[in-house]
Amino acid sequence: MWKLESSSLDVNVLPVEESLYALANGYLGIRGCFEEGYPQEYTSIRGTYINGFYDLIEAKYSEKLFGFPEVQEKMPNLMDAQTMEIYLDGERVSLFNGCHTDYKRALYFDKGYAERSFVYRTQKGKTATVRFRRMVSFQVKELLLIEAEVQYDGEIRIRSIVDGNVSNYTDDFDPRVGEHAQLLDWKSSSLVDEAYMVLKARTKKLDFEVCCGVYHRCSKPEISVVIGGEHEPRMTAEYATSGNITLTKYAAYCDSRCQQEPVEHRVLKIIKEQSYISLEDHLTDQRKYLENFWKHSDIQIFGDDLIQQGVRFSLFQLLQSAGKDGLTNIAAKGLTGEGYEGHYFWDTEIYILPFFQLTQPQIAEKLLTYRHSILDQARNEARTLGHRRGVKYPWRTIAGRECSTFFPAGSAQYHINGDVAYGFIQHYLQHKNLDFICHYGAEVVFETARTWLEIGHFSNGKFMIHSVTGPDEYTCIVNNNYYTNVMARYNMEWAVKLYHILKEERPEALKGIIQRIQMQESEIDEMISAYKNMYLPYDEQRKIHKQDDTFLDKALWDFEGTPEDKYPLLLHYHPLTIYRYQVIKQADTVLAHFLLEDDLEDEIIRNTFDYYEKVTTHDSSLSSCIYGIMASRCGYCEKAYDYFMETVRLDLDNTHGNTKDGLHVANLGGTALSVIFGFAGYRIKDTGISLRPWCPENWSGYEFKLFYRGRQLRVNVTDHLEIELLEGERLEIKVYDKQYGLDSLLKIPLEGMKRND
Repeated sequence: MWKLESSSLDVNVLPVEESLYALANGYLGIRGCFEEGYPQEYTSIRGTYINGFYDLIEAKYSEKLFGFPEVQEKMPNLMDAQTMEIYLDGERVSLFNGCHTDYKRALYFDKGYAERSFVYRTQKGKTATVRFRRMVSFQVKELLLIEAEVQYDGEIRIRSIVDGNVSNYTDDFDPRVGEHAQLLDWKSSSLVDEAYMVLKARTKKLDFEVCCGVYHRCSKPEISVVIGGEHEPRMTAEYATSGNITLTKYAAYCDSRCQQEPVEHRVLKIIKEQSYISLEDHLTDQRKYLENFWKHSDIQIFGDDLIQQGVRFSLFQLLQSAGKDGLTNIAAKGLTGEGYEGHYFWDTEIYILPFFQLTQPQIAEKLLTYRHSILDQARNEARTLGHRRGVKYPWRTIAGRECSTFFPAGSAQYHINGDVAYGFIQHYLQHKNLDFICHYGAEVVFETARTWLEIGHFSNGKFMIHSVTGPDEYTCIVNNNYYTNVMARYNMEWAVKLYHILKEERPEALKGIIQRIQMQESEIDEMISAYKNMYLPYDEQRKIHKQDDTFLDKALWDFEGTPEDKYPLLLHYHPLTIYRYQVIKQADTVLAHFLLEDDLEDEIIRNTFDYYEKVTTHDSSLSSCIYGIMASRCGYCEKAYDYFMETVRLDLDNTHGNTKDGLHVANLGGTALSVIFGFAGYRIKDTGISLRPWCPENWSGYEFKLFYRGRQLRVNVTDHLEIELLEGERLEIKVYDKQYGLDSLLKIPLEGMKRND
């Protein structure tokens, strides 16, 4: 299954499909809206976005205390170039007047474009065939193409519009959606060389420029063309003819934040170069790009087409969402919508980065490079929070500022420092690229590790970390959150390891890093003492790790008495009410056991899973995939598959009810992790890689590839495990805790899972 298809015109489904059928390339994104538009009363989020392009808005508080963010970064909706209205003998074509048949739309994962088509019947009884195709180029990141093809025996007019009077979507009743609507000021509209429509706007606060240029290529030379709207926010090109017509719209978007060339010059250069290339040729280049992506990144599911579709949809959207320039990252909604205002979170390092590290390491390095690029802002945030050394990565950000205005569930989540460090450490373990560590990774790992020495303290010989929030945002400002403490331990342990590795192998590089961050060798001794004596809360009676010092002392939430329409809890209960109970929004301690399972007994992992699963609501889209992965680890096969189904279909079935605001990109990453780390049991550690695979009963098998330290492997799981070394040197690999040597091909019978369902 290489496509997503639909024929729905349901008013409630259309905003969801705008997200599902969005196209992007990591820089430019456009929602899957209808070119010809909707009835005025229909809800639509007609959005076009640039990754990393933002403006500042005032951070509002009724009571503002020291250190609270004064401004927030927010991604603006850009000028709209989607609109192409069609008129047949003067009658405007619409899919909402009951005069159409054969409507369908498709998104092609292997070809990288979207298509819509229908047969339209005019009031005079004549029929027309209409088809739209669109793509956002992976080869030319600024380029969007939309083609309208109309077959009709009569007069055809196509009005192609570029609208600079745009606003962001707002929702006063959902804190996950922003408030501020107008972020751009239109500045100019011009017609260049009588053919190129150019609109320019600026952000209201930062004065960043953004420009959109449009050119049309028509299949018929004998055509009437009228272009208007110079010096107005809205420009229109009208094409009139008799008989069939194909009109291709070339649109380019450029912003001034990350480039020096004047934006209008860059836009015109791109449009003039690319408009000589037909849509078919652009689609050929797009397909070639995607062939290379799928060659290394496909996850094949045998025996279930619906699941195969969901998995490939997830992987395609991950590729579309990922910043690839080292200056941008992956927003919580990618470039598919405005939920969370275009901010980057810890989602990238924990839920998305592992997939790219395994299959597209170059993209992974660009995502990590972004984190290094905002180190200075993270240093400033640490000083604001009272720390004399180290960094504090922002909880939510675009360019490096902390944009969280609710610190108990935002800035207090210090674990993001450990998450970012974890991403660099895992990349090193996967690829052993010491050059990358010298240039980027070591400084990040050292600086994040130093911060734990600032916020932690020794008590009764144990290193403790107080007044933080873990991944579970229904339990805030606690002492010794297990996840935070264990990630801090790992962070400091690896800071010490990297220090000694560089001291031995790259002493000059280490010297430069130490001088730059002014770190003393005595701090390494402090880290050793801290991580070796890290306090990890544990309940002897239950034989589980406590989520924090007091979580298990609270009353249990009344799940039986909570109506279904009161979920998610954060939209229906005051935070203090939620904080007083044992109720978890998303995987917390269970997530820690997934990421760092060393030195843990299977009994503790299983007991911890069993206990916390009962009090977890999964109100966050980040939760089901982790519980599914750990269900596999515990041998709960039915549960693992049920959680996987919730993960793979979350956006496709809109199970959280807010897909209209954009896709849940971390959950899409969780889909990939569920197969590779869940069903296949893949793990990467300092000692090497290992697998513990099983296959769901209703599949005949699955397959994926991965890169590991200059090698590429193919992993196939059916009624046995097959590992093929596609390229690279011999490898030692562990399967079911037994060591094997891989020279070319290794076949191992699947061990029966120790089922605990």
